[in-house]
Amino acid sequence: MRAVAYQIPQPIEAETSLVDIDLQRPEPEGRDILVEVKAISVNPVDTKIRRGVKPEPGQWKVLGWDAAGVVSAVGPNASFFKPGDEVFYAGAINRSGTNAEFHLVDERIVGRKPRSVDFSAAAALPLTSITAWEMLFDRLDVTRPVAGAANAIVIIGGAGGVGSIAIQIARAMTDLTVIATASRPETVEWVKSLGAHHVVDHRQPLAAQIEALGLGQPGFVFSTTNTGDHLDQIVELIAPQGRFGLIDDPKQLDALPLKRKSISLHWELMFTRSLFATADIEKQNVLLNRVSDLVDAGKIKSTLNEHFGTINAANLKRAHAVIESGRAKGKIVLSGF
Repeated sequence: MRAVAYQIPQPIEAETSLVDIDLQRPEPEGRDILVEVKAISVNPVDTKIRRGVKPEPGQWKVLGWDAAGVVSAVGPNASFFKPGDEVFYAGAINRSGTNAEFHLVDERIVGRKPRSVDFSAAAALPLTSITAWEMLFDRLDVTRPVAGAANAIVIIGGAGGVGSIAIQIARAMTDLTVIATASRPETVEWVKSLGAHHVVDHRQPLAAQIEALGLGQPGFVFSTTNTGDHLDQIVELIAPQGRFGLIDDPKQLDALPLKRKSISLHWELMFTRSLFATADIEKQNVLLNRVSDLVDAGKIKSTLNEHFGTINAANLKRAHAVIESGRAKGKIVLSGF
């Protein structure tokens, strides 16, 4: 089967940073299903792994986690899906990735593809939807109000992949006032189109801008990017006893300033359940099916923004370069081999 992979961690500009290869088609065991990959999307985690993780000597590292496709075969213990079913999912970080024609994945972290959209639109959704959903409901617990705080959430990096779906899920599933950050005219319009009630500029001090909205201090902050640059402002703007969550990787994070306001700190990694085979791993199947239903009901839409053509090394290198530039809006998708 065709795949895209690497053997040496390198800058994306290097000739062999990603290459087209042929691999043996895998066979499902246990609760795995084998998916014929129809479309993928690219996430920041793809670029981080490519730059920093070296495969075993002589082996190839296949990246990619988001995928939409058709079940080709199922393992002997699988029961959620059958051959021919259309699915979407975000895979597991400790397994071979989706940048391949066929991919093995545990059925418990797979959802049924939305019927109302094509494979490309579906592939843009899983990783970011799981991240946003788990942060909102499992980590920040946004349905439990913060006493005395404005019933509002600040989403830093509203135009990115996670921010774009977090805005929509918050609007569709809660009564929160959604304040998103964006800094360019095109990203401001993007987050408004996704349902943000207010937009503030993350290149300017956030606390004063949010105070000027007249809502009071928000109970929740969800930081998707550049958290280290905004931490002082987050502490200033959030309500006492507020809940603050992040998903990026600051070089250092001093939590001591959170103490005075008793701000709780929550980190989200959507791979945790699959990485540790947690007792509640099936929650990812459940939440992806909820997302699928919301898409089919017209309550949220795909965050696909750019389609980079077929799945090959050249097109994936272009996608990685855009992600690494920090200027991506929504999701970049590739489809077909």
